Amino acid sequence: MEPSRTYRYTVVDVFTETPFEGNPLAVFLDAVGLSDEAMQTIARELNLSETTFVFPASSAAARLRIFTPGAEMPFAGHPTIGAAYALVAAGRVSSDDPTFTLEEPIGPVPIRLERAANPFVAWLRTPPIEFGRRYPGAPWARALGLAPDDLLGEAYPVQIVSAGNPFLFVALRDPGADDRAALDRVAFEREFGTSVSGIFIFAPVPSGAYSRMFAPGFGIGEDPATGSATGPLGAYMATYDLLPDLDDTHFTSEQGVLMKRRSLVHGILRVRDGKIDTVEVGGSAVKVIDAEIVAP
Repeated sequence: MEPSRTYRYTVVDVFTETPFEGNPLAVFLDAVGLSDEAMQTIARELNLSETTFVFPASSAAARLRIFTPGAEMPFAGHPTIGAAYALVAAGRVSSDDPTFTLEEPIGPVPIRLERAANPFVAWLRTPPIEFGRRYPGAPWARALGLAPDDLLGEAYPVQIVSAGNPFLFVALRDPGADDRAALDRVAFEREFGTSVSGIFIFAPVPSGAYSRMFAPGFGIGEDPATGSATGPLGAYMATYDLLPDLDDTHFTSEQGVLMKRRSLVHGILRVRDGKIDTVEVGGSAVKVIDAEIVAP
């Protein structure tokens, strides 16, 4: 039997300034020596939406591997923001650096720190955003336990939008419909399996959106905050006239309320030549746990 080794990790609550709200994330700042199997086992044991493992990188501040309880992700927002926070808090990134880069399987992810805020806000730039297939709305209303008139309307299609992770976006009429939704997991998995990262439902509100996200194929019943869906959310809303399609448009996605993990995920549209070039996604974080785990 191979000897075990102790690995330290930190748990940070991401997209919040309040401990025990937001989306909790375990960050292993020194993950060298952990195999793919061990990382997946640890993520399953901790059973958070994601666990992030940090490795040295030659041309970036760090290299990240991100695991849900069920699978590795090529990119995810709350693990990226949470890892950026943990790296700065641990002194692994200079407090004087306003920008740095994190390597992820999808490629380099630029990070910008807004230090005027207290606590500081970390922003990432999403990978390229792509619009995919549209689906009839009524079946998805039923799969969510809703009536067809709970959907926002025919002008707002049920559609896949991706910035590395494809999500199915469903626009609802109001936050009450959002709160009433209960996903039929069998219907979702029959239609998509793991080809779609999750189903993201939202209702437009003056600040942006009131949102929920379900990802049963990745072992996530409901996610308190989904940074990798917030860039596509902003692009969807701007494309369908729910947000101004202007450069520097700010919006907020409020998520995790029913879970008592209220999260505020901030977004900024970046528009070039009349088209959305990217979306900056940002938020704060707060450390709540320092711990260690014995792993093979």
